[in-house]
Amino acid sequence: MSSDGPEITTRHGDEKKTTTVGVHQRPISADLEVSDAAEVARENAQSLTPGLPFSKARCIALVATLTGASFLGSLSAQAVVIILPTIGEHLSIPEARLQWIISAYSLTFGCFLLFWGRVADIYGKRKIFIWGSAWFAVTMLVNPFIPNEIAFDLFRALQGLGAAANVPTAIGILGTTFPPSKAKNYAFSCYAAGAPLGAVVGNLVSGVVVQYASWKWVFVVIALTAFAISAAAILVIPPPKTPVREEGTPRPSIDWLGAVLVTVGLLALLFALTEGNVVGWSTPWIGVLIAVSVILIALFVVWQSHLEKTGTLAPIMKVSNFRNPQFSAAMAIMAVFFSAFNGFLVFATYFYQDYQGHDPLQTMLRFMPMGITGFITAAIVSQLLARVPTYMLLVVGNACVSIAALLFAVPIPPATIYWAWSFPAMVLSVFGADTTWPSLILFTSHSLPQADQALGGALINAMGQIGRAIGLAVATAVQTAVMAKERGVSVQEAGSVEVGDTASLLGLRAAEWLNFSFGIVALLLVIVAFRGTGIIGQAGSEERGRPAEPGRNEENGKA
Repeated sequence: MSSDGPEITTRHGDEKKTTTVGVHQRPISADLEVSDAAEVARENAQSLTPGLPFSKARCIALVATLTGASFLGSLSAQAVVIILPTIGEHLSIPEARLQWIISAYSLTFGCFLLFWGRVADIYGKRKIFIWGSAWFAVTMLVNPFIPNEIAFDLFRALQGLGAAANVPTAIGILGTTFPPSKAKNYAFSCYAAGAPLGAVVGNLVSGVVVQYASWKWVFVVIALTAFAISAAAILVIPPPKTPVREEGTPRPSIDWLGAVLVTVGLLALLFALTEGNVVGWSTPWIGVLIAVSVILIALFVVWQSHLEKTGTLAPIMKVSNFRNPQFSAAMAIMAVFFSAFNGFLVFATYFYQDYQGHDPLQTMLRFMPMGITGFITAAIVSQLLARVPTYMLLVVGNACVSIAALLFAVPIPPATIYWAWSFPAMVLSVFGADTTWPSLILFTSHSLPQADQALGGALINAMGQIGRAIGLAVATAVQTAVMAKERGVSVQEAGSVEVGDTASLLGLRAAEWLNFSFGIVALLLVIVAFRGTGIIGQAGSEERGRPAEPGRNEENGKA
């Protein structure tokens, strides 16, 4: 164990004995009974690896369990994307409303992240993670047995509530459990790898299950995975230590007004963006709903600033964090980057399945390289986080995703062999995601105090969901407009992507050009805001990204 821990002095008669205690070790004092001292010694012996709060085996189990949150989120989304046509046919859902099977989940997931992040920081991250995962499992298990479209979408929305609970708490637990060290870099790299891995496994599960069994088994498999994660969490996540509250200090409470403002505001915004491409952007209520959402979010920001200044109640989000230009830039980069990466995956799926006419199993095989690349990238990036400046990692990550979208945008003949251009795009996209994502969440974790780690996880994920919704809405509008122009019809009559259709191909390429543009914007933000940034993954760098506090000098406040 590191020797920089506190020194404990004990006295035996006239002799003093000083023992250096590791950061995560309990002191062995003369007041302990022999049996108690032996127990403490055993506990300390399990923590001899620097940066590990307990034994290596338990740390691996903990990281694997928490990675299940990011894995489940993308597994659920991507697996259902592949079987959308099958579900629509079985439940008699018109194609124009099929997207709500995906959007209902995304809406509640994105809108409740900040709320659950604050609840977790107050009432316990472990508890919220376990119950969130269990809720996700139960609602997922019910879904395939519902024969009604509205009820089906409703339960998809309920699954989003579970994901909104376990994703920020997972990041919060990682942030508070591991001190700045290589172990923390490994932990966040593994967590980041869970998302692309979940997308690949989602493709695999859907492709195999639909090929050989009923689509309903896809939901059963995901539900069983969620139950396993919830059970593992009970076993491996340590119970939190009860904080000592000074007499007269008010008990932490939730800002319910702020929770309502931000949740309703985001819900209205994401709903309007989702429906805009269905009912048409010229529909009056779409513009009204977007205006209302902007007003509610602005009121939320004003209210949070007021609470932070007065100190009457702990705010859900500390506005002062955004005074750090790099912190604000990191949130913006997350939103724009996620627009590019998620958009690339969605339209690549459309290209393979709808334009080229591949079945779910064949589509799954084309996404397989992403899973393999994700494993390799996670191992590499976990080492690079402590050796390479964050600026360089973010530049490479955003450039890779941009190039991946570009390969699908340029007029390469669709009949060109997969390995010549599509395979490199798959590899570059996940390499870019698994480089950018851990860098951003590690930066966010180091930028916030321990008490706000779950909230930080909620904030970075909320920015990703907002970016995803905005990017997908705009890209879909561009795709539809191009298809309508090529077919000589109105946007409302543009129709869907058809196998081998020229208008469909041009629409998909136009959407990928937009995704490429999003990637370039994120890259420019990195170059402007993060140039000269140090190595955020080095031990002792927890203060580098933290916003300056009153009374701190300029040097200590630098990121």
